[in-house]
Amino acid sequence: MRTRAGTAVVAVFLLLLAGCASGARNDGPVILRFQSLAWQEESVAVNKELVREWNATHPNVKVEYVQGSWDSVHDQLLTSFEGGEAPDIIHDASDDLADFAYGGYLADLTGLLSDRLTSDIPRRSWRTTAFGDGVYGVPFLQEPRVLIANSTWLAQAGVRIPTPGHPWSWAEFRTVTKELSGDGRYGVAWPLKEPVSATLNLSLSTGGQLFHRGADGRVTVRFGAADQVVPRTVHDQVVVDHSAPGSTLGSGGSDTLPGFFGGKYAMVPLGFSYRQQIVQQAPKGFDWEVLPAPAGADGAAQGVSPQTLSVAEDSPHKKEAAAFIDFLLRPKNMVRLALGDWMLPTGTQALKDPALHTARYGWATGTALAAGLSPAPAQTVRGYPEWKDKVATPALQSYYSGAIGLGELRRRLERDGNLVLARYQR
Repeated sequence: MRTRAGTAVVAVFLLLLAGCASGARNDGPVILRFQSLAWQEESVAVNKELVREWNATHPNVKVEYVQGSWDSVHDQLLTSFEGGEAPDIIHDASDDLADFAYGGYLADLTGLLSDRLTSDIPRRSWRTTAFGDGVYGVPFLQEPRVLIANSTWLAQAGVRIPTPGHPWSWAEFRTVTKELSGDGRYGVAWPLKEPVSATLNLSLSTGGQLFHRGADGRVTVRFGAADQVVPRTVHDQVVVDHSAPGSTLGSGGSDTLPGFFGGKYAMVPLGFSYRQQIVQQAPKGFDWEVLPAPAGADGAAQGVSPQTLSVAEDSPHKKEAAAFIDFLLRPKNMVRLALGDWMLPTGTQALKDPALHTARYGWATGTALAAGLSPAPAQTVRGYPEWKDKVATPALQSYYSGAIGLGELRRRLERDGNLVLARYQR
């Protein structure tokens, strides 16, 4: 009798304990985990401020800020998805979403987002996060590639200064860099440690696409004439004209700044957000400006992979997560995020903010390029991360250094690349 009673008491206790564990969220506020990849001091501060503002006005839905890292986000997310520990709200980039979306790890946001948000962001931006019949992220920040130039050097050389309405052609850009070079100094330094996205995105200005989707939905790589203009320009600047040093090809953007400040390079092609580092690090009196990237037959177009906010498919609170995203991306908040990250907002209303149209630090130049930003060619290509790492990166690095020619580059991108993509399209 004592044993049965004891067993009953234990059973009741365990049931009560389980009820407490599961009822903690039911009786208290919903807890959402928001993993942010913000890393610049200003950007981290803005994200945390917005989380605090949400929490102060939403007692029933609380958001916990979780710091992530761009360096490891893909592998970290994959591990967390497979382990059932993914954050509810996920900050990433659109070119990292395809495999997660097709793999069922991300929630389809169709019907979860407000009409205000869906109508405010242009359709071309939404295409960066659309996979199949669903939408798996909200594109909210983007950055064009621009030329950061030594104003004094260019003025002394007397070269034409390009504007967003009248940029340099790729041929003119090559000519200008030759004119600026000599005596151990270079017209341009290409930091191409990660050469693939820069090459593909800038090639949109010449009509390059590289990835072609057939009527059956299968994607193949074709390296045609339009795809070759940008890589040939970079190759010839390094190998033929010697107007760009080969030593920076394996460097990241930040690695080129000391040489730029020291007068070794007249220009460096960088993402728009690098301006923040330049403001912080440039020596006193250093005169610099933001110029548009060269353009081709298709004008000042270039591809972008916007930063995105997604919701995990396993999240039990998708509606609440979508509501937080809507709050985070209200026009005024989107401007705050853009200024904190030194990038451009995707939202139409946010782009009109006067703070993004000032000439200081080249904001107006970058904002003028927004209309020409389109989805990067690889956005919806399954297997792109493997193709990029195993095929395209080593092939482009070899070509830019002069180790292989254009024909071998084409063979590697097409032959080896299509073998990789075929495995993802069976």
